[in-house]
Amino acid sequence: MSLDVSPALLEQAERGEVDEAAFVDCVRNSLPYAWEMISSLVARLKVDGGEFADNQTPPPDEQARGQLLRALASDAIRGSLERHFGVRLAFQNCHRVAVFPLGSEADDRLSRFTSIRGQLLNQSPELRDC
Repeated sequence: MSLDVSPALLEQAERGEVDEAAFVDCVRNSLPYAWEMISSLVARLKVDGGEFADNQTPPPDEQARGQLLRALASDAIRGSLERHFGVRLAFQNCHRVAVFPLGSEADDRLSRFTSIRGQLLNQSPELRDC
């Protein structure tokens, strides 16, 4: 799954520095399922509060799954999304995305979520095809 990069954004990249807002806009347009997933989790975290907000529903199809993988496996995309939304992102399996608030108060919960133990406890036979 590749990003749909406009000629203007590609030209920026070829010249040097890229406007991060333009890059984030490219991600939003190229990966709409991933964008909606993350933005809805950010909204839920802000409205409900709590230690984090996460999704545990598998994507509806392989295209949507690919968007999540693309968004969260790319350091550039993931970092830009974290800066844009003001959160830290975590990812387990092929669909469990979580957003954590910035700040040291979330460090312990984020560490537990991203730990080897957390990964193992989040396994199930239904997720073997991820």
